Amino acid sequence: MSQRVLLSSKEIHIILHRLACQLIENHLDFKDTVLIGIQPRGKFLADRLIQILQEEYHVKDIQLGYLDITFYRDDFRRGDKPLEANRTQIDFLVEDKKVVFIDDVLYTGRSIRAALTAIQSFGRPAEIELLTLIDRRFSRHLPIQPDYRGRQVDAINKEKVKVMWKENEGEDVIYLIGN
Repeated sequence: MSQRVLLSSKEIHIILHRLACQLIENHLDFKDTVLIGIQPRGKFLADRLIQILQEEYHVKDIQLGYLDITFYRDDFRRGDKPLEANRTQIDFLVEDKKVVFIDDVLYTGRSIRAALTAIQSFGRPAEIELLTLIDRRFSRHLPIQPDYRGRQVDAINKEKVKVMWKENEGEDVIYLIGN
């Protein structure tokens, strides 16, 4: 199994700042915008973006939540092992808000489809956008595209993208893993 670095810690840092600036350009004060990290891996990206927005760009009062999509997935109960649910933590209504879904890798689009269904339990958003760190553009099963993307990757189906965060795995790095 081969493994090569797609993005180093420094490149991830630069991309995160660019994504934060794009969010500020489109949402300014975030008064009508909420950010939703898709569990489990989108949580790390959402937390990092909030930290940058608040500490470095002094954006205040950003509403952040985390959405578990486990039981909304179309592959629920299809695997050999049971899926482990994460915790949804949304302490606000999304009714008439602009929602920005945040996930680390956009692959087939099925997780985002599940998130679109799950978010309806919290109200009807005025608009939904998608921010993803890695966009695997040739692997889509559904017509879903990100509004904000860190890096577009042309990975063939057998290759995997592994995003590692220092908060979870001890380092910031993204690998492309092949057979």
